[in-house]
Amino acid sequence: MSAVVVVGAQWGDEGKGKVVDLYAPYADLVVRYAGGANAGHTLVVGGEKLILHLIPSGILHEQTRCVVGQGTVIDPAVFLKEIEALDERGVSTEGRLLVSQRAHVVLPHHKLIDELRENKSGGAIGTTKRGIGPCYEDKVARRGVRMGDLLDAARLKSKLDANLECWRAVAEDLGGNLPSAQEIAAQYADLGNALRAYIGDAAKIVRASIQGDEKILLEGAQGTMLDIDNGTYPFVTSSNAVAGGACAGAGIGPTDIGSAIGIAKAYTTRVGGGPFPTELEDETGQQLRDAGAEYGSTTGRPRRCGWLDLVALRHAVAVNGLSEIAITKLDVLTVLPELKVCVAYELDGERLEYPPYERVEDVKPIYETLEGWDEELPSCRSREDLPPAAQRYIARIEQGVGCKVGVVSVGPDRQDTADLSDPFAS
Repeated sequence: MSAVVVVGAQWGDEGKGKVVDLYAPYADLVVRYAGGANAGHTLVVGGEKLILHLIPSGILHEQTRCVVGQGTVIDPAVFLKEIEALDERGVSTEGRLLVSQRAHVVLPHHKLIDELRENKSGGAIGTTKRGIGPCYEDKVARRGVRMGDLLDAARLKSKLDANLECWRAVAEDLGGNLPSAQEIAAQYADLGNALRAYIGDAAKIVRASIQGDEKILLEGAQGTMLDIDNGTYPFVTSSNAVAGGACAGAGIGPTDIGSAIGIAKAYTTRVGGGPFPTELEDETGQQLRDAGAEYGSTTGRPRRCGWLDLVALRHAVAVNGLSEIAITKLDVLTVLPELKVCVAYELDGERLEYPPYERVEDVKPIYETLEGWDEELPSCRSREDLPPAAQRYIARIEQGVGCKVGVVSVGPDRQDTADLSDPFAS
């Protein structure tokens, strides 16, 4: 059981990129197992920012190999652009990076359909318009194009002909026109040739790593509350973002996973539509947005901000089987003299400890008020270094969700971290 899963425990944007980057030096292999270029994992090293959408965050560590698993959906142009951006920074990917031949490909008409649906009156759910949902639709409908298909021009063209025919009526109904199969085939065959050295049997690599008793870090995307089965449906992503999705997405069995670590902000954010019980549509919400630079790394959209929701976090602990939580952006709360934490919901006079099946938009958050702090945190390297009020805040999280807090991020840079330890040690 040499594999550890790192998963978002809220509505995404929890800071998984930084935490995976912190854990990567302890790992031999980092595996991205779900989602697509709708993810934006932000790394800040030495004050310099890097945003990765598809390549695992562990790529910045030269000793670590990285795999993008079959559960992801790949925009080949974005993938190639990230490789080129890393090369420009002096980060070599050759021999260290592989994408699964089984991973499905995001095609131009997927993005078109996604945008047309979002723009249609009454149809928006707040997607990133990156074509992720339509690509997963093709996967489930068994008509998708996979990364391995990009390496065979004839097979690629044949699959595109059949795929486009299935989307034609949908596009026309939405007022759009599909590109030609020949045009897409030529473009994507070129991308396949450019990425040929990076496409292969990723699951085989992961299984060999397990058999070799190597340390494997499984990197999720989005968050638990956006999971297709466990989130606030239908305002969710199109994949299983929870820890259980790592098995199918990486091509391994559940007995290969030793533990799961959830990432959560010290407050809560959400991008796009959907219920958000603790949302602050006032000056305090704007303070959090400004202090936390809460703008989407993929879309640039301002994130909705609110108080920490222990009900949603308790749900994440349960459905992921979390052994530990890493708290990010604790330093952002320094701007506030007092803090509120949602400890339960109320719906029709009933107290709820977990999110309801539906009508999440109707719940009333039940808050506890905690003392804030005004001391700066980036120099803190352990929980004991934190101001007493910040220590009590962390302790309240642990008590409220029944899970210990491990790593605490106290600033954007890699070094701004308290209680960093080897995630494989236990």
